[in-house]
Amino acid sequence: PGAYQTNSDYQVEGENVMKTRTCSGTHVEIRRARSRRWMLFAAAAALVTATAVGAAMQAVKPTPPRMPPDLVPNRPPIVGFSHIGLKISDIAATRQFYGHVFGFDEPFHADNPDGTLSHTYFKVNDRQYIEIFPNLKSPDEDKLSHIAFETTDSRALRDYLAFKGVKVPDEIKPGRDGNLNFTIPDPDGHRVEFVQYMPGSQHSNTFGKNMPETRISDHMQHVGITIKDRDAADKFYKDILGFRVGWYGGVTDERTDYVDMVVPDGHDWLEYMLNVDNPTPRRLGGAHHLSLLVPSVQEGTATVTSRGYKAGEPGIGRSGKRVMSMYDPDGTRVELMEPKVARTPCCSVLPDWQ
Repeated sequence: PGAYQTNSDYQVEGENVMKTRTCSGTHVEIRRARSRRWMLFAAAAALVTATAVGAAMQAVKPTPPRMPPDLVPNRPPIVGFSHIGLKISDIAATRQFYGHVFGFDEPFHADNPDGTLSHTYFKVNDRQYIEIFPNLKSPDEDKLSHIAFETTDSRALRDYLAFKGVKVPDEIKPGRDGNLNFTIPDPDGHRVEFVQYMPGSQHSNTFGKNMPETRISDHMQHVGITIKDRDAADKFYKDILGFRVGWYGGVTDERTDYVDMVVPDGHDWLEYMLNVDNPTPRRLGGAHHLSLLVPSVQEGTATVTSRGYKAGEPGIGRSGKRVMSMYDPDGTRVELMEPKVARTPCCSVLPDWQ
């Protein structure tokens, strides 16, 4: 009240005035006010002004510099499934199933420091295995240990995932088998391993060996895992790792219960098993499954029957392919599946490359 401006100075008749600045450069006047009420009003106005200016300055943030294109790491190829790891309770019964009934050879294994078996390998082909861990503690426990994909460069893939914000190991060293590998969790907590086969490793040393004519199949076509949040899984497998959506469908035409996510640089696929809520151990063993490619499901069924397995009747799945489901001694489902469709698939088009 009573203030007027002369040039750039403020004066008040009969009052002392002190000018100061906030840290943001805003001018604030502090006066010996004529009343306590006016002093409180002036202080509040100065605080509101300074806060508003500061908030506006904070809202204008500088744009972070873009990474030069030549420094952005490329994702190395992910070419297919390397293996599936399964927990079991009885190694003798498991050897009977995967070794005798399926005809897979067991070329090497790993022992614990006390000499007991840590895990063993059943060879499907030079680049695919079924890893068996005799550490199942309860029939109610999930039998799936982990899944694994083959890459051509583990260290480059580790760097790429780190750039994408995925938590990865600080470094990669050769494993007990001589290969370069590392493991990370997916959004559902499944352990996902990436393997680069190295010269001189146990796997490389058996290339061209341990693949007898007794094998029921020479290729593991897909592996199924339960997925609770498809959007989160897609961000990991599709957006970051580059998997492609293949066929999808459900128990009925109106549902989506299965989504085939094809590896970016090959034809194997990971099958999302959706809507598996509070599963029993048997249902979980059916959801966490592997699928073996066979020329004829009918002939494959006859072969496993002749080797002592009591097989069910083959059928045609929702993807239009002939299939027959079997269960190992601990309840993990193993499919025998033909490569071509026997009838039109439900729900979506089956890509030519699948």
